[in-house]
Amino acid sequence: MKFLSFIFTAEPRRVRVAIRLRPRNAEDLLSDADFSDCVELQPELKRLKLSKNNWSSESYRFDEVFTETASQKRVYEVVAKPVVESVLNGYNGTVMAYGQTGTGKTYTVGRLGKEDASERGIMVRALEDIIASTSPPSDSVEVSYLQLYMESIQDLLAPEKTNIPINEDPKTGEVSLPGATVVRVQDLDHFLQLLQVGEANRHAANTKMNTESSRSHAILMVHIRRSIHEKVNDEINSQEKGTKSDLFDGNGIPIVRKSKLLIVDLAGSERIDKSGSEGLLLEEAKFINLSLSSLGKCINALAENSSHIPTRDSKLTRLLRDSFGGSARTSLIVTIGPSARHHAETASTIMFGQRAMKIVNMVKLKEEFDYESLSRKLEGQVDYLTAEIERQQKLRDDGKYKLEKQLRECHDSFAEARKVLVTRSEILEKENIHLESEMKGILSELNHQKDLNNLMQDKVAKLEMSLKHSEQHQLENSTYQKVLADTTQMYEKKMAELIKQIEDERAHSESAEEQLALMKKLLSEHQKSIQVLADTTQMYENKIAELVKQLPDEHARFECPEEQLYLAKKFLSDHQNSKQGQKQIDELALKLQEMYQLHENTLSELQSLKSENKDLLLQKAKLNEELHSMRQRLLEQEKQRKGIENELIKLKRAVPENENDFEDKKSYMKEELSKGSSEFGNRMGSYRSNPLRENISGQRATIAKICEEGKISSVIGPNKVCLILLFFFPVVTSVDTMIYKLFGLHNTVGLQKILELLTSEDSDVQVHAVKVVANLAAEDINQKRIVEEGGLDALLMLLRSSENTTILRVASGAIANLAMNEMNQALIMDKGGALLLAKTASKTEDPQTLRMVAGALANLCGNEKLLTVLKEDGGIKALLGMVRSGSSDVIAQVARGLANFAKCESRGVIQGHRIGRSLLIDDGALTWLIANSNTNSASTRRHVELALCLLAQNEENAKDIISGGGIKVLIQISAESSREDIRNLAKKMLRLNPSLQADMHAR
Repeated sequence: MKFLSFIFTAEPRRVRVAIRLRPRNAEDLLSDADFSDCVELQPELKRLKLSKNNWSSESYRFDEVFTETASQKRVYEVVAKPVVESVLNGYNGTVMAYGQTGTGKTYTVGRLGKEDASERGIMVRALEDIIASTSPPSDSVEVSYLQLYMESIQDLLAPEKTNIPINEDPKTGEVSLPGATVVRVQDLDHFLQLLQVGEANRHAANTKMNTESSRSHAILMVHIRRSIHEKVNDEINSQEKGTKSDLFDGNGIPIVRKSKLLIVDLAGSERIDKSGSEGLLLEEAKFINLSLSSLGKCINALAENSSHIPTRDSKLTRLLRDSFGGSARTSLIVTIGPSARHHAETASTIMFGQRAMKIVNMVKLKEEFDYESLSRKLEGQVDYLTAEIERQQKLRDDGKYKLEKQLRECHDSFAEARKVLVTRSEILEKENIHLESEMKGILSELNHQKDLNNLMQDKVAKLEMSLKHSEQHQLENSTYQKVLADTTQMYEKKMAELIKQIEDERAHSESAEEQLALMKKLLSEHQKSIQVLADTTQMYENKIAELVKQLPDEHARFECPEEQLYLAKKFLSDHQNSKQGQKQIDELALKLQEMYQLHENTLSELQSLKSENKDLLLQKAKLNEELHSMRQRLLEQEKQRKGIENELIKLKRAVPENENDFEDKKSYMKEELSKGSSEFGNRMGSYRSNPLRENISGQRATIAKICEEGKISSVIGPNKVCLILLFFFPVVTSVDTMIYKLFGLHNTVGLQKILELLTSEDSDVQVHAVKVVANLAAEDINQKRIVEEGGLDALLMLLRSSENTTILRVASGAIANLAMNEMNQALIMDKGGALLLAKTASKTEDPQTLRMVAGALANLCGNEKLLTVLKEDGGIKALLGMVRSGSSDVIAQVARGLANFAKCESRGVIQGHRIGRSLLIDDGALTWLIANSNTNSASTRRHVELALCLLAQNEENAKDIISGGGIKVLIQISAESSREDIRNLAKKMLRLNPSLQADMHAR
């Protein structure tokens, strides 16, 4: 990758050092029981006081002092977060932990915190912030995880890579590890997996000072590459500006900021006599102390501004060359323990931190021009222009070929015309010769005619002679001619009279024809009116026959309302008598007031005689109870009176003009009300007059059958059923709504009773029961109970056995409601529901029934697990077959089902568990979708467009889409669809599907 780099002015930054005290562990508490703490923290002053004994102590100042109770989050935000923010802005950074073994370096830096997120260390928290601040399309985050073990650099992500070399750029001095594994981080979970792999491969051992002592230095290298778009800064020379303006015409230039973050977990220094290391552990300890010693020498030299920095004494110092005295922003976390037994190690660690605070790094921001992305962009433009040139060249070649073809056709037509002219000239010559021969024949004929004329002249002479003889005969015949003239004149007069008569007859015939035409027209109109009259007569005869049939039923229907009117009138007279009851209530109120006064007098007497008469106390208690019960009864009577008044007001609005019928119904109402008041209270619905009273009798007969089959009478009593039918529901309430309320009145009569009515032999009962089940199925809370009680089986039984159009329609709608639940969808398919729905669609032509069936199948198409079985059961063919109805609602449901099917297939293809061409293509669904892509219905068109776009997502469908003309439809959808999301999806499919893209270029 070629970049043009430029570095801004360096900025001095001192190494920041923080110190953290580890809490006491069990070993410290046991061994230091007789000693006081050797470390005293003063966090508010950012000071640490180290005591050698009770009279000698030294004080040190750091950038931050953390007590043993400091949280991981606070340590990260103070020590590492400023460095991470600098790294995100383009600077290099280092965060390093230093301290004696067992003081919590690995806990501070590398803790994963799988069980408790609050214990996460600096590594995890730093990567979490970096990932949150970068965008994957333009930025990249890559990590390498290494360990320095016994002066050998090993890859923790690929353990087979050992002794990785260190390369230094002689110009820039940057350190790189060419053999290390570099992994691009996708998200935080991916990084945690990498850390787990690295921690598993890191060397650790059990020593006397630490049960999990790290035996190597761990180094996490994070490489961040961020793209920014801004105008060239003033630091860039004029030549670069000229080049930039030529390339980009003054717009933003792609700039890349590359930075590196090192997070170092150093192995702890240890004394052999305290750690008890021997064998391999001893060798490891030597190398650890040697590398830490080299690091300490470099820190001392930098702190004293020495001319020579011994960075090449150890691989650790070479790796950290940029961190101390280089261009990186560095933070050091120094960890110590509270135990007085390790006073010397603690003092050495503190002095290391004090010397590190004297080091000043020159941090630098490095930016690079991303000429590679510019090159890719220009290459893309070149490729596009090349393709455009090739396309134009092809168009020119095609035009040239067409012109050459036309020229050849012109040559051919010219040659053919020439041949035709030659042939025509030959034919004319032959005709000329033929005409000459014909002229010779005509001349010979003329000569022959001349001879004949001579003969005719001779004959004329002979005729003249005979004419002279005939003149003589004419004189003789003149008398005969006069007679003939008279006769002719007489006949001419008669002919004139006959002609006049014929003209008169003709005028009469014309007027007769006009009258005949008018009569024919009137006759046709009369025939039409007679036909209309016949149809109307037939309709009225049918209605009269129906009315004659309904007449006996009407007499029976009006008997019950007459009884109700009688009860209402009687109830109204009772209300008029209720004024006397009001007087009684007033008298009772006066009595109650007198009793209340008597009660107060009695209380005063009882208070004075309390010590003398206990019997009076008992009487007082009884009187209080009686008074309370009296008050309750009076309140209840008052509520009842108000309820009766309200009901009477409602009844007065619905009272008919016949006062006798009203009185009869009122008395009956009052009697039944007194009987049922204990169980139903004052719930009486007002009787409302309605012009559709002819339906009352039929509804009551149906409800009576339902009550009889549902055994409601046995549960709540026949008299109360009558009261319910008369007063609890309005007269015009629909039967299915009344069933729904009736079966909710008693706890023992519920859903099971309604489902039992589905098996009734009476079709009316079945119709209203299945309507109730459909209404219940429309609510999610009822669906589970309907299925558990056998409602789904009952509905499928109705589809299988019933021939009633209403039952089929409502049952299909109920199944459609149940099919909106994924668990119910599997049950419907297992019980053969798709087959039954397909058969129902084939045997009915009712648009409403077809709409319900199509809705049920469309809901089943939304389950990816059922697609294959649904196709095998004929569900797709049934959907396409229902289009024959021509109903827009049915077609909309069909389109929705195909869109659901295509959506599930597309999801399966994207997730990788479905391959091959779509199942919809075999049944002709693709052809139907393409043919109906321009339908007028907005809903249908939206589903059709969505289905076509989803089918285009599968590369296997491209051949069928192209051959069926779907490419033009997709282009039209991408430009003209009313939905922006569908337009974007169509554009995406045309751009990403290689086959469709190739076909578009070919066109």
